[in-house]
Amino acid sequence: MNLVVHPFFDPATSSWSYLLANPGSGRCAVVDPVLDYDPSTDSLSTRGADRIVELVEANGYCVEWILETHVHADHLSAAAYLKQRFVCAQVAIGEHVLDVQAHFVPKLGLRTATDGSQFDRLLRDGERICLGHACGRVMHTPGHTPACVSFLFDRLAFVGDTVFMPDYGTARCDFPGGDATALYRSVQKLYALPGDTRMMMCHDYPPTGRGPRFSTRVAEQRRSNVMLRPDTPVAEFVAARNARDRELEAPKLLEPALRANLAGGRLPGAGSAKGTLAQTSAA
Repeated sequence: MNLVVHPFFDPATSSWSYLLANPGSGRCAVVDPVLDYDPSTDSLSTRGADRIVELVEANGYCVEWILETHVHADHLSAAAYLKQRFVCAQVAIGEHVLDVQAHFVPKLGLRTATDGSQFDRLLRDGERICLGHACGRVMHTPGHTPACVSFLFDRLAFVGDTVFMPDYGTARCDFPGGDATALYRSVQKLYALPGDTRMMMCHDYPPTGRGPRFSTRVAEQRRSNVMLRPDTPVAEFVAARNARDRELEAPKLLEPALRANLAGGRLPGAGSAKGTLAQTSAA
């Protein structure tokens, strides 16, 4: 495959979004797009998403997919906004989003369905995703949440929050439905990919001395991940992961992010960050 990856970094949430393009066919997919939200002023902006729009238009691409690796709890998704801009695109997420909706929709008192109907496609493990003649597949990688999936295209793996850069480790597993044992198995599935496969991060929290990076190789992860390597015993990882999770605070944008992202990036209510996308500004 002659695919091209364009990364976009959101420093406010340390998030990476991607435009994955097949220049030969002009088809592309957007992965994990971010909607700018300032909790101090309760204001929204499409500045980051508009960078993706500009690149799509500059290259004459056709957006076929807007792909979510999971229901994000640390940033608001720009999926609904991009769907307005690219009406033929399909917003897709793993089919186990139903489990996440079943838990959080009543807990948050949301007036939204729990049948996944907010998304155009609910993706099954092993399902194919095509950009013209270049096709990838969906890999169910639960653990961080029960709905997490990774998207595999040749030597590219968009892994969501399943695993981070080797010097940071893996995702947390303390959200409802999270499971450190399931995460261990998911990461080992990713480690079974060819060693030169590029893992595309959803976040990076770099230590002092290095800037944010958006990718690493499977071989580097196997060799250097500080929390989980192929020979790490599962009990050791689970104990370390659970201990680490007990020290973590909840994500700062947890509630506004879930309110939007459980509904496919649509913002319920009115008058604030819970309002409609028509209230967003590119300023």
